[in-house]
Amino acid sequence: MTRTPISRRAALGRVAAAGAATLAAPAIATAQGQTTTWRIQTSWPGGAGLQVFREWCESIVEKTGGELAFEPFGANDVVGDFQLYDAVKNGVLEAVNPFTIYAQGIIPAATFLTSYPLGLRNPHEWDVFYYSLGGLEIARELYAAQGMHFVGPVHHGPNIIHSKVPIRSIDDFAGRKMRLPGGMVAEVFTEIGAETTVLPGSEIFPALEKGTIDVADYVGPAVNYALGFSQVTDYIVMGPPGFMSLYQPVDLMDITVGQAAWDALSPQMKQFVEMETHVYSDMHHAAIQKADQEAWPKFEADGVEVTRLSQGDVELMTEVAIPIWFDYARRDPNSARIFQIQLDYMTSGSLGYVDPALVEGMEL
Repeated sequence: MTRTPISRRAALGRVAAAGAATLAAPAIATAQGQTTTWRIQTSWPGGAGLQVFREWCESIVEKTGGELAFEPFGANDVVGDFQLYDAVKNGVLEAVNPFTIYAQGIIPAATFLTSYPLGLRNPHEWDVFYYSLGGLEIARELYAAQGMHFVGPVHHGPNIIHSKVPIRSIDDFAGRKMRLPGGMVAEVFTEIGAETTVLPGSEIFPALEKGTIDVADYVGPAVNYALGFSQVTDYIVMGPPGFMSLYQPVDLMDITVGQAAWDALSPQMKQFVEMETHVYSDMHHAAIQKADQEAWPKFEADGVEVTRLSQGDVELMTEVAIPIWFDYARRDPNSARIFQIQLDYMTSGSLGYVDPALVEGMEL
């Protein structure tokens, strides 16, 4: 839903940033001085994620010469996280910036449009999937069926595990009461012996404090430190060096727009929003990583020890995860279609994450 009719763009040009080596986003002039305003809500309630989201939104009106503006809202400012898609469909919001996994309630294949245990493990691999292997086209097809347009992915960072007890191998998860987000992640940890439970983020701290749970996953170091996790846990469990998280190594968000709002844009403005989603993804990912870097010394000062799983643990957990991947992929034809692309990539010479022998006899 637009607040004023969108004007035709007079020109599209690139603006060189003074004294900088990089190119700025194109400046877009309006013929009639009219502005289309999109109300856009993120899933971030605060911290670096919300800050960079707001800064990016506030830059749009200047970059478009006043033709398009984004009015930013933080988590729950207009609707709850699980009402974001309804809000876009009915025009309460024109666009959203959710964690992509939230879409699995209406699009089962969204399970494979974001990070899953031992799957694609680095941001650039997800970019390859989306922008070179057909992932973006499939996502847009599935979202269009729901009356929405999937503009593109936005990189966040890995989720990490906090523990009251030392965990130095996957065997140490056995018997531990562990908070997880449910779904595929919970099934993998259940298979290795953890007693999993689902809790909202707001209940993790008191559950750890009371001893209701021993172990909890949540987002990254910066957010978790701000939530006080160093006060109720003594350990952070990581993967091997360079592999922060085995179960959710790349937490993806996205920009999704209501179909009516998207269709009202000119072709040039659509291209601009697509380009700006790339810009936002880069800014967002870098800002989150910077905040995380600043959090590590704080955990250390509080006496929290980082323990690391081994490459052997990665291989064992991959064997556990593979049958669960196939189970989820078989539940939905589109899930199978997406997963096959990713599986081919993971078994290829480019990655080699999965030994082809491990998937012999498994069919979608």
